[in-house]
Amino acid sequence: MLYYLYRHLDDVAGYLEEHRRLCSQLGLRGRILIAEEGLNGTVSGETPMTERYMEALQRDTRTQGIEFKIDPAEAHAFPRLSIKLREEVVTLGLGEDDFSPVTLTGEHLTPLEWQHLMNQEDAIMIDARNQYEWELGHFDGALLPQVQHFRELPEWVRRNRSLLEGKKILTYCTGGIRCEKFSGFLLREGFEEVYQLEGGIVSYGKDALVQGEGFSGRCYVFDERIGVDVNRTGKNRVVSSCHHCGAACDRYVNCSWSRCNRQYFCCAGCETDALHYCSDVCARAEVVSMAALGNEGD
Repeated sequence: MLYYLYRHLDDVAGYLEEHRRLCSQLGLRGRILIAEEGLNGTVSGETPMTERYMEALQRDTRTQGIEFKIDPAEAHAFPRLSIKLREEVVTLGLGEDDFSPVTLTGEHLTPLEWQHLMNQEDAIMIDARNQYEWELGHFDGALLPQVQHFRELPEWVRRNRSLLEGKKILTYCTGGIRCEKFSGFLLREGFEEVYQLEGGIVSYGKDALVQGEGFSGRCYVFDERIGVDVNRTGKNRVVSSCHHCGAACDRYVNCSWSRCNRQYFCCAGCETDALHYCSDVCARAEVVSMAALGNEGD
């Protein structure tokens, strides 16, 4: 289940412990961030327990009305439960200039409305995710900011303002939460027509009318699945390529050198040939590290 809610929470520390007890009792796993401005979570569990969880949040006046995006799975998508307090449920890092999407955010578009608008000449799409996410999959023709963290987007917008002036700006992300704040930021920057994809890529891929049309590749998710299918039209294509040989590849792996642990695209053949390292530099560094440990043992 993927969900978020922007709504002021009192006594967030107390609410965190209450929420932890609930999730533990139900045997849920996943990652939940709680802040005074709301909560953001993605969890997995047995169907009866997830249903009880949703019912509990809907009964609670603090979270009543929250919307859940649900995917079936054969087993847990997470190894453990992690619930943490944060200053923001997604970190845009505006500091004293921060604001609540409850008071300012872009207009929501249904998947069908988004599909109709995204190909218009005076419209431009911005992927509000990090580079390693959109490299796996994105909307065709979207602007793809080369940022490693969400908090880098405001500066990217200011540097690329000329690309956006006079356009209908369409923002999208995985489940919608980042666009709630990012679209509001764009409005504060003076852009007049700002829209966001309601429910994000996940909802777009589930919509029976659009069937994920216009999205290529797969949607990056923050659990053990890594990526999920979006385009169900039969016309999807792989947009990423193997880091070593350049062949079309959407297989993410982690570099074997523990100090690197970089996530990169690698086909099965190259993973074997490269001994699970992302580069010769990491392979040599691992050898040096092992040799150093051996010398210490001597």
